[in-house]
This record gives sequence, structure tokens and C-alpha cells, in this order.
Amino acid sequence: MIKVFKGVSFSDDTRDLEKGIDIFVETLHNKPFLDSIDKGNYKTKFIESKHLKDYFKTDMKIVGITGTNGKTTTASAIYSTLLDLGYKCALLGTRGFFMNDKKIRPKGLTTPSLLDLYEDIDLACEEGCKYFVMEVSSHAIVQDRISSLEFALKAITNITSDHLDFHKTLENYIEAKLSFFKDDEVLKVINLDDAKVARLRFYKDTYSYALESKATFKVNAYSLTNGIDAQVSFTLPDKTQEDAFLESSLYGVHNLYNALCALSCVKLLTKKPLQALCDALSGFGGVSGRAEVVSTKPLVIVDFAHTQDGMLKMFESFKGRPIHVVFGAGGDRDKTKRPLMGKVAKAYATKIYVTSDNPRSEDPELIIKDILSGMDDLSNVYVNKDREAAIKQAIAELDEKCVLLILGKGDEEGQIFKNETLPFSDKECVKKILTNISTTN
Repeated sequence: MIKVFKGVSFSDDTRDLEKGIDIFVETLHNKPFLDSIDKGNYKTKFIESKHLKDYFKTDMKIVGITGTNGKTTTASAIYSTLLDLGYKCALLGTRGFFMNDKKIRPKGLTTPSLLDLYEDIDLACEEGCKYFVMEVSSHAIVQDRISSLEFALKAITNITSDHLDFHKTLENYIEAKLSFFKDDEVLKVINLDDAKVARLRFYKDTYSYALESKATFKVNAYSLTNGIDAQVSFTLPDKTQEDAFLESSLYGVHNLYNALCALSCVKLLTKKPLQALCDALSGFGGVSGRAEVVSTKPLVIVDFAHTQDGMLKMFESFKGRPIHVVFGAGGDRDKTKRPLMGKVAKAYATKIYVTSDNPRSEDPELIIKDILSGMDDLSNVYVNKDREAAIKQAIAELDEKCVLLILGKGDEEGQIFKNETLPFSDKECVKKILTNISTTN
């Protein structure tokens, strides 16, 4: 796609060369297509991506967050904490583009195209932002959409199986994530409790966080009874230790990991006292559609979890009470995770409602069949490809001792079918059903 910036047209797509663009940006991703092109046939100026900084302002501290799960919450927590500390800051990711507590653009790709990204960074520089916090997807890493950006800090939350429709094998996916950290002279923050991520522990300028392992940022004790209460510590290279107490309204052990990652990043960036950072982070109320409490009586929670690991973390957050769950799986995406999602649901939930997610071009019933294949028996498993009907049944059969988890779509406001996208929000669906019940009673 052609990007016109300050009167100059740019592109990194070779198909745009015939349209007479001013500047073409060469990347590792488009190099195979350029090899067969005679550049002399065009008036276009060809530049390497590292020279984009000659046209776009990038003079700020860029923070990149990657990982299978937790990117959005962690990046948002960093952004919120930096704002509360008084810094001007931008946030770019799944939820959209934000600057200084204002939404600039709605949600799109987790990581946008190379030229869109540079334009966003330039705008943040113009607005005086000191930090630019962004989610970095595995697709963006492989497709060179973050080409030549100079990061001040990179962090990774975890690695589990996902996006194998694109990466083909789990090892390819792992290598894509880890390749983000191969450059020197950049601060790195890693989850030491994740065995795949722990491969990075010997990289230069690497700091770690953990609940179970011995790490730079450590949780010494915690409670998840009502939100998060945790005693955390930061150990300096000279073995000096700084302790603090964190209180958060976020739910679950996975959010404790997210909070710890965010604290680690902000501590390394700002070097402010750890307790001051915990106090600032306590004001972060979470992200819409991520472990979001839609109702307390009955307890209904909507979350974006759409992998086996993401579901597991949600289930483990509510081990103290019976769990009912509504979920499906996306069509035209990694099929290998479907039976694994079914297996973990069967292991933890007392009632399971399998339904549609975003079926896209696939038959919803076949997707459901893939999910069911991972269950050893189908007792207390209910199938309804109509997502609203499945949610309605789940709420009708919910008692006050249970928690209902509605997983997979988070804050999405549409459901994608083969030829159309229909308006649909899990959160609004729950509210409507509960309101009807209240009115009827």
C-alpha cells in the first residue's frame, strides 16, 4: 500500500513501482521480489529501511512487547503506569493507537505495516512522547514490519503453540519470537518460568521476572483471592535488593505475570523506586475483553483466551470454585490447537458449552468437531453453533457458586463468517441476557 507522508509517496510493495512512487523501501521480506526487477527502469528512489529515519522522526524510547499471550495487557499496563508517573507516552497494538490517554485510531493489526508504524512513531514524536510502547506479533517479525527500528527495551511474556497456519511448525514459531531478541545493546525482559523463553537468559543485557524461578524481578509471596496482592523484589547486579508491595484489581495468576513484566520494564526504563511503580500500576484497571468482569452476581468473565495455554491460565485463576465455560475456535487458523483447547476445558470445567468463534470460511460444525475430538468423554458438554444461544444457555444454568468464563473473542465487536461480519459482542450479549432475566423476574 502506498503511504503519502509530508508530500512524499512511499511503498514497500514491488507492485506499486509501476504507479510512479517517490521512494521504495527495501526490506528482507521484499528482497526476493526485488531480485528480478531492474531498478534502472524506474525514477523511484530505492532506500534501505534503516534510512526511513531520514524521513520519519523516531527519536524516542521504543518498547516492544511480544509473546503468545499477555501482550495487550502487559503493553497497556506499561502505558498506564508511565502516564501515571507523568510521562508522555504512546501505545500501539491490538486495541488501536493511543497517545497521552487519548485514542487516536481504532483496532487493526497487532503490529501495523512498516510505513504505518513509522508514521505513528513520527506522530508520537511530534506530540512530545518520551515512550512508544508497542505489541510485536510473530507475523510482524517474520515479515520485517519492524525493520531497522531502534528499541530501547524488548520484553516477552511467554511462548505456547499458536499461528501454526502461518509458521507451519511450533519450532518456526518459537524461533520467530526469539529472533526478536538477537540484537545487542538493547534491554531485554524475559519470563524465566517459561522454558522456551528461558533460552534467552544468557543474552546480553537480559533481565528476568518469575514466580517460581530465581529471577531479577521476583514474587516472594502472593494472594489471588480478591484481585492480586503480592510481595515483589528487584535484585540489582550487585545483589542489592529492593522490596515493594503490589495491590491490583486484576484477576488471575496470568495477570500477576503480566503485572510483573510491566513493573520490570518500567523499572528498567525509569529507574524509579519500586514501590512508586507498584503504586502507579495499582491504578491500572485492565483491558476490555481481557479477564473482564461483566457481572459479579452471577460471576461472568469475558476473556480473549484462544489457545490451550491462554485457557489454562484462566482456569487456574479460578480453581477455588466450579467453572463453566463457553468457547469455540477461529476458522482458517491453526487447527492443531482445537483438540488441545477441548482437552484443557474438559480437565478444568464442570460444564462446557462449545460454540462458534469466528468461523470465517470454515463450517462451524466441523470446527466444533475438531474441539470435541480432544475430550475423553462428552458428559456435561453442550454444543450449539449459535454463540448467543450458547451463552444464554450457560447463564441460565449458572448458580452463584460457579464462575462462567466466555473465552475466545474478548472485546471483539463482530463475528466473522465466510461472506459477512455480523455485529456481536460477548459482553453486550451477556448484559442483554441478564437484563432480560432481571426484567422477567
